[in-house]
Parts: sequence; C-alpha cells; structure tokens
Amino acid sequence: MAAAVGADLHLDLAGQGGRGVRAALTRALREAVRSGRLAPGVRLPSSRSLAVDLGLARNTVAEAYGELVAEGWLTARQGSGTRVAQRSAPAPRRAGERRSTPPRVPARPLHDLRCGAADVSVFPRAAWLSAARRAMAAAPHEAFGYGDGRGRPELRAALADYLARARGVRADPERIVVCAGFTQGLALLGEVLRRRGVRAMGVESYGLWVHQGIVERSGLRPVPMALDAYGAVIGELDGMEEGAGVGEGDGAVGAALLTPAHQFPTGVSLHPDRRAAAVDWASRTGGLIVEDDYDGEFRYDRQPVGALQNLAPEHVVYCGTASKALAPGVRLAWLVLPEHLLGDVLELKRTGEWGLSALDQLTLAEFIETGAYDRHVRAMRLRYRRRRDQLVDALAEHAPHVRVTGIAAGLHAVLELPPGTERTTVQAAAWRGLALEGLSRFRHPAAPPSQAAPARDGLTVAYGTPPDHAFPGALEALLSVLPPAE
Repeated sequence: MAAAVGADLHLDLAGQGGRGVRAALTRALREAVRSGRLAPGVRLPSSRSLAVDLGLARNTVAEAYGELVAEGWLTARQGSGTRVAQRSAPAPRRAGERRSTPPRVPARPLHDLRCGAADVSVFPRAAWLSAARRAMAAAPHEAFGYGDGRGRPELRAALADYLARARGVRADPERIVVCAGFTQGLALLGEVLRRRGVRAMGVESYGLWVHQGIVERSGLRPVPMALDAYGAVIGELDGMEEGAGVGEGDGAVGAALLTPAHQFPTGVSLHPDRRAAAVDWASRTGGLIVEDDYDGEFRYDRQPVGALQNLAPEHVVYCGTASKALAPGVRLAWLVLPEHLLGDVLELKRTGEWGLSALDQLTLAEFIETGAYDRHVRAMRLRYRRRRDQLVDALAEHAPHVRVTGIAAGLHAVLELPPGTERTTVQAAAWRGLALEGLSRFRHPAAPPSQAAPARDGLTVAYGTPPDHAFPGALEALLSVLPPAE
C-alpha cells in the first residue's frame, strides 16, 4: 500500500475565506483523486497536519474530508486514517460532466464477501492428488463403464459411515444417490415429485434464489414459510396441508425444503419443537421434507446440530455436499433417500445427462476412507472460526452499534442494519470495490412481511470466501461502508 501523503501534496486552492476555502479544498482533493494523482489506498495526512501545511483551520479540512467520504471518494476508519477509496481507473470526462460524479463501480470487485463458496485457495491439492493416484491404481475395470445410477459403491459405502458418524444420518449405502452438486439433486427430486402429482413445495421465506428457481423449473410452486428466531414457522404448513399428501391435491403443498441445522442465510437453527413439528407434518400428510445440510460440519460454539433425517428416514431426504467442505468445483453431492423414492429417482437419473465422473467419486471415497477429509474439515473449521472471530472483534471495536447474528456455525454472518440503510450500504460498498449482498436479496418475492417475520435490513458477510491474505483488506473495506450509529 502506498505511503501517506506528506507536506509535498500539491493542491491548487482557488477561493478566499470561510466556505470558499473549504469548497476549493474539496474540489482540489476530488480532482486529485479523479485524475489519478492520488491513487486508491493512499493514506492522506491527518486533518491537523494538512491544516498546518495549508495554513487553514482544522475544521475546514475535517469538513472537506467528511464531504468526500460521504460522496465515496475517500474512506475513513478510526485507527487507519483517511484513505483514497478503491475504484476503477478514471474515465475521460465528457463535455458538461459534473465534477462531483462519484467513482464508477469497478468491473471486477477488489474484495468479495458474497456468500456461496468456501476458500478455494486452500483446496488440499497434494492430498487430493495422492488420493486420486491410489484410487486410479485400485479401480476395477468396470469402474470405467456406465455404472450404477446411484454412484460408485466405494463412495456410497464411505459416505454411509461418515454421515452416520459425523451427522447422525441413518444411511444405507443402497439408498444413497450421488449427484453432480446439490442443484442436480434438487432438480431430480422436484421432477419426481411433480410426476407424483405434487404441485407445490414449502420453502423458507429467506433462501437461495437459485434453489427457488430450480423448484419452479421442476413444475412446482414454491410457497414461502415465515422465519423467526426459532427457524421456519412449520405451523404454516398445517394451513396448506389439506389434501397435501405426496401424489394428492391440486396446488397443495406436498413437500418442504428446509435448512434446519443452519438456516440460509439468517443462520438460526430449527428449534427442537419445530423439528418435531416438521416430522409430524410429514408423517400425518404423507409429505416429504428435503433437508439441505449445506454446511453442517462447520459449527463453532457448541455441539453440532444433528440431521433432521435421523428422526424420520422415510419422510426426509437428506442432502449433503462437498462444496463447502472442499470446493464447489468438485461437483459431488449426495441424497439419502426414503425407500419409496429410490426407484423413481434412479429411473429419472438414467434417462438423461445426469451422470458424473467415476474417478472423482473414487477419489473422494479414498479421501474419506484415509481420514484426509476429516483432517481437512477440522483444519478449515479452525481457519473459519478465526476469521469469524476477527469479524466479530472488528465490529465490536469499530462498529459496536451493528449487531451480528448467525455466527454459531457456517461460513457467513448477518449484520443487522438500521431500517432503510441496506440499499445505500450495498451501493457504497460497490463504489469501493467491495462485493456485498443485502439480506433482502435472499427474501422470497412472494413472502409478505408479517409480525412474526418482518422484512429486515441487513448484510450477509461471507468470511469463508476470501483467502487469508485478502481477508484483512476486505474487512477494512466493510468497516468503511457501515452506516454510523443513530
């Protein structure tokens, strides 16, 4: 990072006295940033130092700095001073363009705190390559044929043992189906349910829009359920359950997609009473619960929350993935299916391009069997917990008015913002080259605000995504855009 600018900072102040001097200083600093004379990240002199250098009142300099921070040209953080904001390269000024136009949003963010991925920079390349070599050497000839639609038996056996031990899943290898990511598994389930006559699926009112889109493309209508401090309001399914059994009803809800261990994105765990209610609903109506256990291995402050599937294996489809524990590029996930769904899922899976690499499956099986998977998960759990603690500590020191939630598990946190500030905060972050997502981005468009689950302003901050060397800079950029205390 560039050194602080000293007394040789050249500013051409055109104006005399009082507000004229302040306006001239503001214009001169803005133009120095816009033209590139003051590069992104440069630390400016303190208001006291620059006031002495220019022979101005300190308040005049402080007010000029404050105006430029508000416009997005500068950033200010206690302990770090005032710096030039990160931005894209300056564009040529068009005729008649006002000088106060804020910096353009960089085409590619300098920092990325959006949810959805693990830290792929620490993928265990050497261990994975070793496992791939051993798996290739030991692979039977038939492994390179078309194979079983459920996936390689070596991987299904390894997964059955691992899931029973680590997540409390009751998993028979014969009822595990390996997929190319959770999205493929959800698409398979959606199509099977539609063919059975299901017309609608309950979804949490906050969730990943990609998954809601898959439900819709499968021919099912996603029906949002409210969320509160105890997770999804399962009782709302009772109001939708008349004729809702799998294969019955016209437009009735016959399935529910839940993230019970760590709701995405709010971070709450489904309360034990709600878990029991979900199982009861499925048992009474013949409905199906699709359990998305996307980051179940990463819990930090208490014992892991076991899988909901353990309570009712014939009414719950357990969905797991290697995307968070290893990397999304591995493209391996798994469904643990009730017996009554297995045949239909396999029949559908054999009809199209639903297959996946046998070598990747054999490699993951070897990776699990040798303990490399467990070792990697433990190492990543410690890494992510350190980052989470850095985030929490930084907020406590520099933005104590911002409440952080959803931090007991997972790879992201939720920062609660004052009402009406989410959109402007996300935009200010974009100007500084920081990619952020507001909580409203994950709210289902058909979910009306309610007393139990009102619409909220907030940010989802992924501390798992940036590599270690980039996290401090991303954290500094985040702190610079948070709204001030009221």
